[in-house]
Amino acid sequence: MQGVIFDFNGTLFFDNDKHVKAWSRISKDLRGRPITEDELHTHMNGKPNIEIVKYLTDGKATPEEAERLSTLKEKYYREACVEDQATFHLVEGAEKLFDDLKAQGVPFTIASASIKDNIDFFVENFHLDKWIEPENIVYDDGSYKDKVAMFQKASKILNVPLDKMTVIEDSLAGVNNSIKAGVQDIRLMDSGHIYNEVKDYPQIKQVVMNMNEIER
Repeated sequence: MQGVIFDFNGTLFFDNDKHVKAWSRISKDLRGRPITEDELHTHMNGKPNIEIVKYLTDGKATPEEAERLSTLKEKYYREACVEDQATFHLVEGAEKLFDDLKAQGVPFTIASASIKDNIDFFVENFHLDKWIEPENIVYDDGSYKDKVAMFQKASKILNVPLDKMTVIEDSLAGVNNSIKAGVQDIRLMDSGHIYNEVKDYPQIKQVVMNMNEIER
């Protein structure tokens, strides 16, 4: 490994149920029904909130409304995280992997579709600043067209070209954007059970269910 970019939600923190709960509250107000697990994996995971709001409103939300709903959804999400203390921790093996990469001098960071309030929440609760400078975390600040641009930014921060980078992702959108960005080494954290959809991708070098399984 010459450099590593970690996705966060569903990769370093198993929280799909929290996103389902939060987006379902928004969806009930907008559509009169909750979202499904399939909708989460197909239309939401790995995508910026504004794109998800567009999906839920058939593109009818104004920019101001989309921003309001995005902020509200993340408030609901953080409440759900704190309510479920039993699962409110990094994925098994994550801290050891961070320690190992640090000891080996391998640069790494996070590129996440989360907004800043959530990133601050994760840094504070999971003490991510022990391993990663918070200013080096790439998140959805509204300036990135898609996750390809986020990967490009993370590559610049780490000073490692994307074709030499290892990306650890869980979502179909994240995997596809990694490939679009030129990443050749993708490790799939299959928390969303998408392996069958990507099993023939030559860029998928490993499929894991926790960070202890990541081959260095």
